[in-house]
Amino acid sequence: MSTIDKAASAATGAVPAPGAAPHTMDAAAPARPGPWQWLLRHEFGSLLGLAAVILIVLPLTLDVFRLNLVGKYLTYGFVAIGLVMLWGYGGVLSLGQGVFFGLGGYCMAMFLKLEASDPESTKIQSTPGIPDFMDWNQVTALPLWWEPFKSLPLALIAVVAVPALLAFIVGYAMFKRRVGGVYFAIITQAVALILSVLIIGQQGYTGGVNGITDLKTMLGWDIRTDGARTILYFVCAGLLLAAIVLCRWVQKSKLGTLLLAMRDKEDRVRFSGYDVSMFKVFVFCFAAALSGIGGALFTLQVGFMSPSFVGIVPSIEMVIFAAVGGRMSLVGAVYGALLVNFGKTYFSESFPDLWLFLMAALFIGVVMAFPNGLAGLWESHVKPWLAKRRANAADAEAAPPPVAVSAVSAGAAQSSPATGANPPIGSMPSTRGA
Repeated sequence: MSTIDKAASAATGAVPAPGAAPHTMDAAAPARPGPWQWLLRHEFGSLLGLAAVILIVLPLTLDVFRLNLVGKYLTYGFVAIGLVMLWGYGGVLSLGQGVFFGLGGYCMAMFLKLEASDPESTKIQSTPGIPDFMDWNQVTALPLWWEPFKSLPLALIAVVAVPALLAFIVGYAMFKRRVGGVYFAIITQAVALILSVLIIGQQGYTGGVNGITDLKTMLGWDIRTDGARTILYFVCAGLLLAAIVLCRWVQKSKLGTLLLAMRDKEDRVRFSGYDVSMFKVFVFCFAAALSGIGGALFTLQVGFMSPSFVGIVPSIEMVIFAAVGGRMSLVGAVYGALLVNFGKTYFSESFPDLWLFLMAALFIGVVMAFPNGLAGLWESHVKPWLAKRRANAADAEAAPPPVAVSAVSAGAAQSSPATGANPPIGSMPSTRGA
């Protein structure tokens, strides 16, 4: 028995038959896959496909207005991939992600509003140098907590830090007391309601129900031009792809394994010595930070931020993005955000009286037909179909080539006299030469 045969026998427990041909590596090695098959087999193939769609296909096929709409949809993708980490991997359903999306958006809007409220631009106000809605509400000085937002670096830090800090406070208070499941989801809804009511009630400091509007420039750069909107679209798309890579790195790490174990067998992870509550706090803060980044990019592309993006309804819609795309797939969640928002735009433009019913039918149909979302459809139907096609192609290559019938007949006729084969029935033996 050769060395390779012994190794194979030790690995599989099988003993080759006596007299069997020695195993050769060439016979056992699978055929080397082609480049497209290799991409399909590996996870980043889907990421490359998404990158091709949002960086090449859409910019080449859409005008600036539609491209800006898609850029707005991509900002929701940050919330969706955060929910994949929190809900899909961590097993924690939050119905208040709109809170963190809105906080990130307000942090960016405050910087842009202060830049647009310089003394020269607001000289007609009774108190120049403060936002217009403060002047309308008889606020005579800029509040102290607005001062840090005069600096862009501090505003960018706040975009991530403020949502993460609120998530830490809520998560630590809840998870340390082992509050989870539907109770945690209801609490996050209550937080969303409280924050939206607070923003509306403090009109003199937050802009009230109208929000913070009339955002024009960032460091002197006019963000309302077509060129600026195109640049902001590519910035948003690039940051979203980088966020997906970061999330995938977390999933592949030991932390990701523990998140899955915590989701499926929380008590077993706790009895193994891990602090389950702090893992939940971390993934909750991580998802909140991603949502804050999405909110800031939304403010830059749309030009305003209002409490309508903070309440319960937008938070539930954000969960639907992840559910439609697949709560276990980062790329699928982005496609879910694009599909749902495209449906809202198309149905509202084409069927203004029925679009809410059509959106409800879309949600119900997708959830009932594809419980695991679009990513589940890929795993259950597309990948098996591709695997079957590859298997059929491999079988066709391994099959022996067909032999011509005429050649077989000629060989048989030549071998009959030599082997003493019997003549066909009914034929008379030759008597010539008897």
